[in-house]
This record gives sequence, structure tokens and C-alpha cells, in this order.
Amino acid sequence: MWVYRGGVPSSPVLLYEYHPSRSGDVAAEMLANYSGAVQSDGYMGYNFLDAKDGVVHIGCWAHARRKFIEADKARPKKSKSGSTTIALNFIKNLYNIERTAKRKGLEGEGLVAYRQKHAAPMLKKFKKWLDKKSLVTTPQSLLCKAVSYTLKQWQRLEAYIEVGDATPDNNLAENAIRPFVVGRKNWLFSGTPDGAKASAAIYSLIETAKANKLDVYQYLRFLFEKLPLAQSEDDYRKLLPTVVTSETMPPLPGYSAV
Repeated sequence: MWVYRGGVPSSPVLLYEYHPSRSGDVAAEMLANYSGAVQSDGYMGYNFLDAKDGVVHIGCWAHARRKFIEADKARPKKSKSGSTTIALNFIKNLYNIERTAKRKGLEGEGLVAYRQKHAAPMLKKFKKWLDKKSLVTTPQSLLCKAVSYTLKQWQRLEAYIEVGDATPDNNLAENAIRPFVVGRKNWLFSGTPDGAKASAAIYSLIETAKANKLDVYQYLRFLFEKLPLAQSEDDYRKLLPTVVTSETMPPLPGYSAV
């Protein structure tokens, strides 16, 4: 199951798509006519985005940090803090800059300007440290793998500072796939490709409704009542969870949301 999260931040869309393949061709087909920013992890299937016209490919600092955390856990417990601590502190400082910007209410061009002033110098220092560390780390060590991964992803990892709607990581998309993964473990996977496609459509509706802070039960009741009356594409569009609001849905009788 593939998941895409997009739209304006105030009204996000979560789109689930079933495909039997994990090939990057699946994402390439979905994004064929797309232009803008795309944020992903380091999976090589997304490499096509680096050469796609009109697309800014942004990496994920959460994945880079995870590599250094794994290296840090492998250190002897009584050893002094070392390279992994330095790397994790760099990443921590980048996130602290984001938290400060959020408290200031910065977004769009204002956020980009703030990042240029505070995050860009931090990234420059971190890159310089990584370049030096890459020359002295033991090959095949977890630290070497963390440094190598971060350097290979560097162009993508620093790209977020130029996009006002972007965050340092793609955790929102990762969180979006989690309900599906948890459900799959409970009731296994769909029995047929058609069932998987139906499941993708249902997840798209419900998770988008949740992301837009709609009461899911109220929305589904509203949807089932209105669907038989829809006669055109425009009628169906008016039922999408990015269009419907709590105010446009009648309250459920004898029901209050928790």
C-alpha cells in the first residue's frame, strides 16, 4: 500500500493506493504531472524525483537521525559521549530551530527567511563535520553507515529550508500509513486486488476526514445519506472530506463526539 499526503497544510489529503509492486515506477506514474515539492525517505525508488523537472525533492531528517541513534546504542554503555552525540546534537538543534519558528507563528516566506538565518549556518557546520568524520570512521561500522547515509542524502536533507510548507521530516506520511499497518496485522490483508483497492479508497476517505478534524462517524453517516443522491462529478466532489465541514453536516441524533 502506497500513501501520499498533500494539499494545503490547513486541509490535507491522504491518498492510499494499492499496487502489487514496490517499484518506484508506481510513484513515478502517480506524480507524472505533478510539480512542486515532494518529501520522501531515502528509498532508491524515489531517485527519479531528483531529475524530474519542476520538482524539489526533500529528504527526511528522522531517517538520518535514526541511523545515528542505532550507532549510539551500539556504543559501550560506560564510554564517554562521542561522535554520535555530536551528530545527534546537530540534528536536535535543527529541530529546535523549527520549534522556535513555530512558536513565533512563522510560515511561508517568513519561515524560509528564518531558516536561512538560523538553520543554514547549522547545516553548513554539520556538513563540514560529516565530511571530516567520513575520512576517519571505521568502514562497515554503524557510525560510518550513518555518516555515509547522511552525506548521500545531503542535497535532499537541506532542501526543506527553501520550502515554507515543508518540515524537516516526512513523519506525517509515516504516521498516515501506521493505521493501515496496525489494521493489517489484526485482520491480515485483503483477499483480492479488488478488495485491496476498495480498502485503499476507504482509508483515503477516513484518514483524510480525521486529518481535517471531522468526526468520522458523523461524516460517514452524512456520506451514506448523500451518496445515493449524487448524479455528477461535482456532486461527488462536494462530499469529499476536504470540502465538508462540521458545520455542513447535521449532528447525529443521540450522539456526541468524544
